[in-house]
Amino acid sequence: MNTQSKTVVNPRSRTARRPRLPVVTALVTAAVCAVSLGVSAGPAPAHGRDGGGDVAGAALTQKQLRREVTRTLKKAGYVGISVQVRDGQRRTYAVAGEAELGTGRAVSHEAEFRAASVTKTFVSTVVLQLVAEGRLSLDDTVEKWLPGVVAGNGNDGSRVTLRNLLQHTSGVYNYDFTEDTGNTAADFERTRFDHYDPEEAVARAMKHEPDFEPADPNDPEPEWSYSNTGYLLAGMVVEKATGRSWEREVRDRIVRPLGLTQTYAPGDAPGLKGPYTHTYQQFPGSTGWTDTSVRNVSWISSAGELISGERDLDRFLTALQRGRLLPPAQMAELRKTVPASAFYQQVFPGLQYGLGVMRQPLTCGGDRWGHGGDLEGSTIRTAVSQDGQRSVVINASGKKADDESLIAAEAALQALQDRAICGNVM
Repeated sequence: MNTQSKTVVNPRSRTARRPRLPVVTALVTAAVCAVSLGVSAGPAPAHGRDGGGDVAGAALTQKQLRREVTRTLKKAGYVGISVQVRDGQRRTYAVAGEAELGTGRAVSHEAEFRAASVTKTFVSTVVLQLVAEGRLSLDDTVEKWLPGVVAGNGNDGSRVTLRNLLQHTSGVYNYDFTEDTGNTAADFERTRFDHYDPEEAVARAMKHEPDFEPADPNDPEPEWSYSNTGYLLAGMVVEKATGRSWEREVRDRIVRPLGLTQTYAPGDAPGLKGPYTHTYQQFPGSTGWTDTSVRNVSWISSAGELISGERDLDRFLTALQRGRLLPPAQMAELRKTVPASAFYQQVFPGLQYGLGVMRQPLTCGGDRWGHGGDLEGSTIRTAVSQDGQRSVVINASGKKADDESLIAAEAALQALQDRAICGNVM
């Protein structure tokens, strides 16, 4: 395994009132790049508050998908990419690039990968299941379950609700460990096996003032900012309410009932259990890649720790969209979305966020639902049509940190997701 890297400094901007750059999601990274370069994706298609409907048009053929995936690999500059598209019971796969640099080994659609922030959808689903059982309420405050944890520097857990946490409307500072550990290639190598408790990340977040006041649930357009810290708190609430870890609740409530065979939380284990596609990060100023595959991700816990696979994520997100995991009342809550800030929408047109799910309009009408996930070197994108008929899961490796590359890669992925769901629309 190649773990060599060149030590370079990542000039990460900390502009006031802009979302900070979390390691775990490209939502911020790409948005920051877009804003700094003055890039605009243009207006999003109009759509109703409740989203909408079935998708029309025949699914992409195998040949068409291969062409789209190869084009995406080249436009994004990835090392490797694997894509699964499902239309009803029919699955189509396409891969491009290398699974491990220099080996010529083809990417496999059966490989495991770090699902990163797609973990948030699993955690949100568990919280809503507990709400359905009467063990939690979306109006419960963090203070009720975690007394004194969200406090200091203007933070007040008695005003932050579970809905705020799941919807990213809490205003809680999005703490990133690289603020203290550093974010060069050498820093990554030095800290890749370190363990961090989520409580430590939350405590460090409390050293910062909140970004804004927690949103009122009746505000249709509240202030919004992506916060991994909020999902660390959500995982802590699950543990307090059930007496069991969030990982165990996810396993027993979702993974086992759905028969997911590649989905698990690794804890401190740095490797993946099954075959995997290597992930690579090219740090600013470096001419080579850093292999980021083997690492400890305990620091992201309930905000992004899970490992999964293409079929597992498709099965989970489709079951969720079809109402198999939540009663109608909780499903309605999940789908109550608020607009992401205009800052984010310059790269993710029309982005709205529900309770652990993202919604974006399709060019063919209606919406796609899902969640993205990012770590250094890896990019996961998922999308499911609202009727659950069609879906796409993308697992890409190889990430360059310069602005132009990030924007090009995200634009290519946005187009691929839309094309996969809309298919051949006449």
